Amino acid sequence: MSGGWIDLHSHILPGIDDGPRTLEDALAMASVASRAGTRVIAATPHVRDDHPEVVPGEILGRVAALNAELVDRGIGLEVVPGGEVGIVDALERPQEDLRLVTLGANGQDLLVETPHGPLPASFERLLAAVQARGFRVILAHPEHNPDFQRDPARLAAIADTGILLQLTASSLARGRSPWQRAAVHVLRGGIAHVLASDAHSAGWRPPVLADGMEGAAHAVPEAAGELEWMARDVPAAILAGLALPPRPPRGEAPRRGLLSRLRG
Repeated sequence: MSGGWIDLHSHILPGIDDGPRTLEDALAMASVASRAGTRVIAATPHVRDDHPEVVPGEILGRVAALNAELVDRGIGLEVVPGGEVGIVDALERPQEDLRLVTLGANGQDLLVETPHGPLPASFERLLAAVQARGFRVILAHPEHNPDFQRDPARLAAIADTGILLQLTASSLARGRSPWQRAAVHVLRGGIAHVLASDAHSAGWRPPVLADGMEGAAHAVPEAAGELEWMARDVPAAILAGLALPPRPPRGEAPRRGLLSRLRG
């Protein structure tokens, strides 16, 4: 059957950033994710000064409370802790705060937000400094950045340094946009590692991976065998703090019936 996805980027915790405002809104998101085949979703609220309600020491408790509600409502989804950390915060926050917002609270894997505006010339050095603090960095939605859209070789060079790249599923859904073109380029280049939703609500950018996976399989058919790797195998290794499993070889057929299962 389709599904079993692990979504490492979402804003599902209610009332603390630009995700759902209420618990009921968060539960609606969880229901959408569960029906779409996701079994685990990381709550990754913005860890930045402009979101003061996001307190690293409170994330575990908020996640536990949401999981209890999911059990009570019979929604088959597990929420794990995390955060989407601004680059400045990733450099200046205390080490103990950052470890609380690593993915799965594993103390190692930090989801770092790609800025939406122009990148500083020092961006690569800043990422290296975050790595030097002892974190494996997953760079969130780099395809959204205009500088990477214009200069994809710069992003490829970043991937060569051990930074993992997370593409947003909606960027790969069918249609033409700068986000889609950049995401397809990254996927075609074999340098993407994680596919996630970056969900903010049940309606706008919902927690659904299948549309992006289907769009990716059509746009880059030679990479179709990597999609489940990006949506399940790699995220599982990240949450466990393990080395990534080998990337499936190019040209390998996708697992039997992938597209039909996604459509189902």
